[in-house]
Amino acid sequence: MLACPRRVAALIALAITAFLMVGGAAQAAVPPSSGENAKCALPPASDDDAISILGRICDRRDTPQSPVEGVEITVEDSAGKPVGTATSGADGTFEIKLPGSSVSNLGKTFVVKVNEDTLPEGTSLAKSDLERKVAINLDNDQSITFPIGEAPGQSTGKGVQALQLLIGGIVFSVLLAMAALGLSMIFGTTGLTNFAHGELITFGAIVAYTIDQLPGAIRIGGVNLTVVVALIAAFFISGAFGWLNDAALWRPLRRRGTGVIAMMIVSIGLSIFLRNVFQFFSGAQSHNYSQYSAVKPWEIGPILLTPKELMVTIVGVSMLVAVSLLLQFTRIGKATRAVSDNPALASSSGINVERVIAVVWIVGTALAGLSGALLGLTQGFDYQIGFKILLLVFAAVVLGGLGTIWGAMVGAFIIGIFIELSTLFIPAELKFVGALVVLIVVLLIRPQGLLGKAQRVG
Repeated sequence: MLACPRRVAALIALAITAFLMVGGAAQAAVPPSSGENAKCALPPASDDDAISILGRICDRRDTPQSPVEGVEITVEDSAGKPVGTATSGADGTFEIKLPGSSVSNLGKTFVVKVNEDTLPEGTSLAKSDLERKVAINLDNDQSITFPIGEAPGQSTGKGVQALQLLIGGIVFSVLLAMAALGLSMIFGTTGLTNFAHGELITFGAIVAYTIDQLPGAIRIGGVNLTVVVALIAAFFISGAFGWLNDAALWRPLRRRGTGVIAMMIVSIGLSIFLRNVFQFFSGAQSHNYSQYSAVKPWEIGPILLTPKELMVTIVGVSMLVAVSLLLQFTRIGKATRAVSDNPALASSSGINVERVIAVVWIVGTALAGLSGALLGLTQGFDYQIGFKILLLVFAAVVLGGLGTIWGAMVGAFIIGIFIELSTLFIPAELKFVGALVVLIVVLLIRPQGLLGKAQRVG
């Protein structure tokens, strides 16, 4: 019964390798400009107890963006009192340490201001862009940018902007769908609303980053495959971590007859525990993988598309298709659907229910881990990356219909694309709010979700 998942996992590993080898080749085919990696990159986060404002000032009218040197920046507290100043360096970056310890600054709001008189001749910022408010809600360094001019592809109308945002929405939706599919499978077979699912996403990102940071590089035929190996390791190690979760915690609770509400509360405690463990080992600062961090985009008319985005999308879609086929046409997939519909009847018909649940945990957690690793590849990550998108994962699952694989994927694409396109009309800081409003409206009209009665787990 386990032979099918092994074959599918092997095919998935080969697919990841093949697709990201193409991505590595594509990156090598478009070499970055001299010094491109160093230009307009945020300074590294500090490891001391103070919180720093890390920033950069770049001229987006140049390709690639060029740093703007000699600009004076001031940080003021909520009372308007200056607490620090800095001048952007040759690489366009600046760093201002806030006074006091990180704990003493939690909950405070600071204003970062640009001295307009120090901007180079021929450059300017809109009045609304000359100052930014920074709320200190976490005890890690805060990043901020002051871009000058319009980014390439943004000087046209709303139509082109919408297409560019649609591309970003699709990439994010694919990763959200992988995480939502794993959550939906686990809920469908066990009834567990797992609030620690966000930490399973983070776990995959941390595993991939750990492999990526090992000394040396893994090369085959002159192509650097370090990140490829890191992603494959994240997939399989996350699956093993999911099996360990079930064997050490959830299976004993099921055997004792623990109710789903009590198990949900346990998952909240597990989430808090894992999040603190991740912070202890990985720190609070953001991390980026060594490869695919500064890939030159392809220009398709007015639209910009990076090889990284294309490869991430291909790998994600391949995973979604592979798991869908596994659930539809294999013995373990049919057994999974049977357990989801009626565990007692499935057990009486000879199906090993605990074995099926273990396989579901392995596959669901492997999907979540790979989703986190790919999400970290596209935008970097910190120890809270899974926690930050957990609400969106739940929204996707509930919107599509609890326990349905198709509902999880449809809900993820609706949520992912909507939150990106909504930034055409609302501030980017509110885009998640818009997605949750859509969720509320849909559930008021159709409480079971869009595909809630269509099919149960497959």
